[in-house]
Amino acid sequence: MSTGTNDVMIEAHGLTKSYGRDTRVLDGVGLRVARAGIHALLGPNGAGKTTTVRILATLTTADSGTARVAGYDVVADRRRVRRVISLTGQFAAVDETLTGEENLRMMARLSGLPRARARSRAGELLERFGLTDAARRQAHTYSGGMRRRLDLAAGLVGSPEPGVLFLDEPTTGLDPRSRRELWQVVRDLAGRGAAVLLTTQYLEEADQLADGVSVLTEGRVVAEGTPEALKSRVSGHRLDLVLGSREAYLRLATRAVHHSPETLTLGIPTDGTAAHVRSLLDEIDPHRTDVDRFSLHRATLDDVFLALTAEKKEAPAHV
Repeated sequence: MSTGTNDVMIEAHGLTKSYGRDTRVLDGVGLRVARAGIHALLGPNGAGKTTTVRILATLTTADSGTARVAGYDVVADRRRVRRVISLTGQFAAVDETLTGEENLRMMARLSGLPRARARSRAGELLERFGLTDAARRQAHTYSGGMRRRLDLAAGLVGSPEPGVLFLDEPTTGLDPRSRRELWQVVRDLAGRGAAVLLTTQYLEEADQLADGVSVLTEGRVVAEGTPEALKSRVSGHRLDLVLGSREAYLRLATRAVHHSPETLTLGIPTDGTAAHVRSLLDEIDPHRTDVDRFSLHRATLDDVFLALTAEKKEAPAHV
């Protein structure tokens, strides 16, 4: 993340938010996102990811805590914050009866750009997002991935670049190819200097894109760090065991970070060395009757997510 104060584009400390007396959505959330960086917020539904984004994007106000975006306080300098941010939600917010070019020109005019500048800005963004050939087609003819790219372009029409991008589960509903195309767009934006805060349910997405990750559970950050540092917390590798009986599966389940009862498969943390794998197999199955087969994998953010969200009562850990 940041290597210096001037590089920090998003900074939050101690954010809390409650709805009513019994629903505490955020409980002291803090994070930092650098210029030209991509930071992912991971957590189950209801963890507080979207609420965090809404506070940082000035759409709602925290009960306590502080946050600054591009150096501006999100409460005292709300208008300035809104000039430097772009927010893309889970579903493309484009007018499907208009062409791609018309959508962008309309957004540019609504942002206050003169007619000629709106036209040129639309052309710039259509080219950057690979939509020039489809510029005069109605948006309803676009694929899901094209609509998402158009949505991202629309969010950047009136924002100076580089800026701050909030992407709230931007690849929801996209097929794998469209997701990967959008990932490249996000990488390109960060490469131009944008700070990107990404929420996602796809752990592979965070693993592929993020420089830093914060894992949220019940409104608290339970761990943060780079994907590699987080994966090292679950030993770096995972030994997947296919058990020969349900009794063996249940006996060993408490040691696992990955569970598949349908296939009687358990994933056990390991450092990946041959010595440790042999030692684990001898310890787990000394009579060589319980394990049918095994395979070794590098730990993924799925393993981190499952392990850390199970530790939700612990204090936040920095790695």
